[in-house]
Amino acid sequence: MLNAADLPDDIDTLKRLIIEQHSKLADRDHEIEHLKLLIAKLRRLQFGRSSEKLDAKIGQLELLVEELEANRAAALAHSADSPLSQAPQQQRPARRPLPEQLPRETVEYAPACTCPECGTPMQRIGEDVAEVLEHVPESFKVIRHVRPKLACAQCARIVQLPAPSRPIARGLAGPGLLAHILVAKYADHLPLYRQSQIYARAGVALERSTLADCVGGAAALLEPLVEALARYVVATPYLHGDDTPVPVLEPGRGKTKIGRLWTYVRDGRPWAERAAPAVVFRYSPDRKGEHPQLHLRRFSGVLQADGYAGFDRLYQDRCIREAACWAHVRRKFYEIYESNGSPLAAQALGSIAKLYEIEAAIRGRPPDERCAVRGARAGPLLEQIKAEFEASLAKVSTKSALASAIRYALTRWTALTRYRDDGHIEIDNNAAERALRAVALGRKNYLFAGSDAGGERAASIYSLIGTAKLNGLDPEAYLREVLTRIAEHPINRIEELLPWHLAPESQLPVRRAA
Repeated sequence: MLNAADLPDDIDTLKRLIIEQHSKLADRDHEIEHLKLLIAKLRRLQFGRSSEKLDAKIGQLELLVEELEANRAAALAHSADSPLSQAPQQQRPARRPLPEQLPRETVEYAPACTCPECGTPMQRIGEDVAEVLEHVPESFKVIRHVRPKLACAQCARIVQLPAPSRPIARGLAGPGLLAHILVAKYADHLPLYRQSQIYARAGVALERSTLADCVGGAAALLEPLVEALARYVVATPYLHGDDTPVPVLEPGRGKTKIGRLWTYVRDGRPWAERAAPAVVFRYSPDRKGEHPQLHLRRFSGVLQADGYAGFDRLYQDRCIREAACWAHVRRKFYEIYESNGSPLAAQALGSIAKLYEIEAAIRGRPPDERCAVRGARAGPLLEQIKAEFEASLAKVSTKSALASAIRYALTRWTALTRYRDDGHIEIDNNAAERALRAVALGRKNYLFAGSDAGGERAASIYSLIGTAKLNGLDPEAYLREVLTRIAEHPINRIEELLPWHLAPESQLPVRRAA
């Protein structure tokens, strides 16, 4: 405990001690604020209303409704004569007609052709038809490729047609099975050991090692197509980029390290571009800046990405301009507002929301229209937001989380406002984040046995699946068609197998992109 006798008598020394104590208290307050913000973020990740938590809650409620409806149906079935069964049926949604493209199987229940009363032959005057939707369990079939040998009795010449090529030389799996294995693993998030169990229930023994051979062989076969896709993606002046961590098994150590999956998205649909959208993934064993430099060595134009320092070298040494992401700016203020209800953070969120309202009104319109609307409406609003940020920065502690969020925006202001003057640029980098969503959902698949090669294979397959989805195609149907053709397709015309070229020819099933 500090005694008065221990304090100096000199006034200047006392003032200096008081100032030092106030400084230490301020630092402690800033640390407490930082820790509270960190705790709030962690709690929100664990217990908060994240999309995953909401999805789980909705799923639980849906299961509860299903159970209640099933119980009601069972009660009605067991007591057909009870008053409950005679009660008016609860109003239900109108039953939708079954899809016309589904195959139909007709079962006719025809009575005898003579009248049961007098025996006179009867005439058909109409019919009642009721359609029931049935499920046919997944099935396998064996295709026997038979090549007869013909011999000439006079000259002993033997003639036999050559064997048709297979996607994987001497491989057991046909193109349809290969496509199914790839999509089940990388789109439906079913690891190979689970697929092996599913196939075993159908009476087909496919060991995990066999399935792994299928994945590796198919990925090698598809490499030229992935490289053609990558060339197409970077052949644009506007690109989205992002990355995400993936755990990777280290060979011989039984431990995991953290690799990275990088994604680059070409998508001009927001400004009515007619060129097909596409995405390419790349894998790297770490997050060094040299990797995006290698990936984008043939790209020049505008790269929209987050504030990762590894991209900075691209903006310095290359003909690449940076476009920053307003979603990242908004996220920082949202975390602060959720943590402590800061009025300044709420003000920032309200202003950013107005920017997004403008974007919603011009999405899908040509670049010149987007640019004109942004100049008239977003321009003054951006200047107002900047003034608000600068005024708020003067009011808050330089070490606070709010000051950090404001500085994040102001230091990137040129990149954040670049979209205002170019109708091709989006307000945020959500296109790249959407592409990575499938990776986040299937992250458990990314414990690659052996080496980083598994990461590179995953990046290749994700590129083709993601691009098929962007173009509204069923990825399994697309890969089936590609794997049927690619072994004999000329390498100098590999671009013909890209989704937007192949779909019209093969009449692939089309569905809404996920």
